[in-house]
Amino acid sequence: MAVSILVKGKSIAYDGIRTKEDAMPTDEKFEALAKGLLKAELKRRNMTYADLVGMLRKIGVKEEEHNLRNKVARGKFTAAFFLQCLKAIGVGTLRLESE
Repeated sequence: MAVSILVKGKSIAYDGIRTKEDAMPTDEKFEALAKGLLKAELKRRNMTYADLVGMLRKIGVKEEEHNLRNKVARGKFTAAFFLQCLKAIGVGTLRLESE
């Protein structure tokens, strides 16, 4: 829940912890898209999560297979991690279909 406070005549907002209710409605949609894109690129290259772990290590990213598997399953990972994965498996271009 956001709390609005008046300081020196100006209203500021404080959002302590972002809850699901406060999240942008499109967050889940884009998390699912990122998850689907990553899984599709792995499948296209006939790669496993173990393969991805090895490829990530080659670019200096240390990740355990079970942690990687959980991150992808949840679809909750940073844009940086997503780009690291794409770079590691050799994705040069990525096409996002418009709705």
